[in-house]
Amino acid sequence: MELTESPSLKPLTLDGSTGEGGGQILRTGLALSMVTGRPLHITRIRAGRPKPGLMRQHLACVQAAVAVCGGQAEGADLGSQTLVFTPGALRAGDYRFQIATAGSCLLVLQTVLPALMLADGDSQVQLSGGTHNPMAPPFDFLERAFAPLVRRLGVGLELQLQRRGFYPAGGGELVARITPATQALAPMDLLERGPLHNAWGEALVPGLARNIATRELEALGQRMGWTFESGQLRQPPTRQNEGPGNALIATLEHAHVTEVFCQLGERHLSAEQVAKRLVDEVRAYQRSSGALGPHLADQWMLPLALAVWRSGRAARYTCSEVTQHTATNAQTIALGLPVRVQITPVERAMQVEIQPAP
Repeated sequence: MELTESPSLKPLTLDGSTGEGGGQILRTGLALSMVTGRPLHITRIRAGRPKPGLMRQHLACVQAAVAVCGGQAEGADLGSQTLVFTPGALRAGDYRFQIATAGSCLLVLQTVLPALMLADGDSQVQLSGGTHNPMAPPFDFLERAFAPLVRRLGVGLELQLQRRGFYPAGGGELVARITPATQALAPMDLLERGPLHNAWGEALVPGLARNIATRELEALGQRMGWTFESGQLRQPPTRQNEGPGNALIATLEHAHVTEVFCQLGERHLSAEQVAKRLVDEVRAYQRSSGALGPHLADQWMLPLALAVWRSGRAARYTCSEVTQHTATNAQTIALGLPVRVQITPVERAMQVEIQPAP
């Protein structure tokens, strides 16, 4: 699959029903608009979702983009399926964004991070809302898996969790500190994960019975060969007011990349079912030779594409799977930046290559 487009300052026109038809198209579109200066016109927003149009957390992404670049937005209303966003000049600074209900903090950060990576000074972003949400990366994933890769581009990215917030109550708080690269972003190849150095599982159960965590960890340990005695099964301290909520997390530290997998507990799932779902994710990654798992492959694509665009040098990475979400993101990026995204199968993995457009 090869995608290419040569953008100028003509508007970036996106169809929000493309591919998986979710909010990712909006977030990536806003990020691309901010970094290129191209106006964004997006229609049929989230057409593939049961409740189409802008929800509160998507409005928060639009409002954050407006703040970071002094832009203007038409159609930024609940339920709106059409948005016209006109970016202004990027502005480094201290920002605070509050996401109503338990909308994901991390998805708002995902929207403004590419722009702040390229701003003319350091920025601090304080976010409040959800930190562990369905269909969104949890804080642990961004801190351990995503941020270290961003730093390898030459960008400073430090994340600090002040309080967890679970769906539907929210109330989480985090701070992101972003220092743009002193030189051009430096793209890199990431083709192998390298030897496994460390692996562990942890259960978070704020506001719930502690035996839920014990059962989840025991089931996880039985399937993965991990034990409490070895320190591979952990229950980090949590505060009652961070819940109620439940997350079971597996972290795999390889030489070249750290992967994080997470399953959130739900009322209708037993502790053992939550553990099985997590193990299935980990096993799928372990069966592959790809460096990145499916979610990191998706999240990594835009920062790497920015580095390819700014440096004029191609870069590649391998991953265990290219989801429809990732394929849609690739299409959107190729429409918004002068790059080509080529996705090809390799042995027990998929390879993503991003090249400057000719």
